[in-house]
Amino acid sequence: MATESSVFQRRRAPSVAETNQIPWLALLTSDERARITPQLVVSDPMPGDYVCRMGRSATFWFGVIEGLLKMSTDSASGRTITYTGVPPGGWFGEGTAIKREPYRYNIMALRRSVVAGLPIDTFHWLLDNSIGFNRFVMNQLNERLAQFIEAREIDRSNSPDVRVARNLAALFNPTLFPGVGEMLRITQQELAYLVGLSRQRVNVALNTLQEQGAIRIEYGGMRVLDLTALRAYGTTT
Repeated sequence: MATESSVFQRRRAPSVAETNQIPWLALLTSDERARITPQLVVSDPMPGDYVCRMGRSATFWFGVIEGLLKMSTDSASGRTITYTGVPPGGWFGEGTAIKREPYRYNIMALRRSVVAGLPIDTFHWLLDNSIGFNRFVMNQLNERLAQFIEAREIDRSNSPDVRVARNLAALFNPTLFPGVGEMLRITQQELAYLVGLSRQRVNVALNTLQEQGAIRIEYGGMRVLDLTALRAYGTTT
């Protein structure tokens, strides 16, 4: 397994196409973009690479350009607790960056990915100077609070179908993950890692959701057909 240091060593300047996939850049003024863009870096973590490690100091604010990451923690007993996946368009760790505190979670690549990073000092400069950036971060924090409240509710459910439906709905959040759209590139094994179920049980749940018209299983991923139904799944069944 590659180490987190190799991810940092593989950093490079983003391409124009990669820069265009950063949602908050469009909210900056032209002068702000001219100042910020040269400071952005990207890296290409491989499956199993850590982008962030628990206890390490935050030096960048990160976002996913391509691929899929997993946010988790390791308990004292050695059990891994998975909180969420981070698909394309998702930026994470703003709370940690604001407080300049060590990470309280691990972020690991589930597949080959492209991850962008903004230096933490630049992040704070934007907070001090950009109204558009502040609105973006405020929306992120608000949506993430709702996301983790929902995650607690999911944890209390004993229904695998509910766990799969609600976790899928979270990955289709248009505010947190604008790069996903209606089609999420994810394998059943990757979804199993995020949900904490076997691939076989996830397969059963996905087929149930497809039969009910909430999703369509396609080559390489899932297409959402009824996001409202996914979000409410299990509340009346």
